[in-house]
Amino acid sequence: MILAATRVDAAVFAISAVIILTGAIGVVTARNPVHSALMLVMTLFGVAVLFVAQEAHFLAAVQVIVYAGAIVVLFLFVIMLLGVDKEESIEADPLPGQRPIALVLALMTLGELLLLSRMQNSWAAGVESDAGPLNGPGTNVEKLASVIFTRYLLAFEVTSVLLVIAVVGAVVLARKPRRASEEQPEPVGGE
Repeated sequence: MILAATRVDAAVFAISAVIILTGAIGVVTARNPVHSALMLVMTLFGVAVLFVAQEAHFLAAVQVIVYAGAIVVLFLFVIMLLGVDKEESIEADPLPGQRPIALVLALMTLGELLLLSRMQNSWAAGVESDAGPLNGPGTNVEKLASVIFTRYLLAFEVTSVLLVIAVVGAVVLARKPRRASEEQPEPVGGE
């Protein structure tokens, strides 16, 4: 029975990984920003499935409601307000030497990931946590709330302010400038 559960877990992980990678590649390669946002939704749903597989149901719900729901809707709202989905040429020429440097950095990152995956230390896999074991007193939601609203309160607040600034910026950019004739009322009585 344990072997069957392990095979199912491996299959769920493999399918979710393919969905996540396909969505992530689609986000950066899609020409249309709306398609890119929809690929982001696909990626976020794949991550939510992994949370469910790890029995972190609250995080899966937050992933779907907050990220796939609210944040991507915010992205789409900004895209539609700015009209970026229309055909525009926004391509820029790469800087001299940009591609070789990017290739070297990508290979270094891949090498580091391979090195960390081969290490047997628990810190490399992210197993040990300074918050203590998950099966201690209190539920996962209580522990998550405690960490977010004590240790990471500043980051939480800065993120919320950043999202508000993004919405205000999109509205300001989307507003059409008034013409001088619209700003001043016409005189009444033929003056």
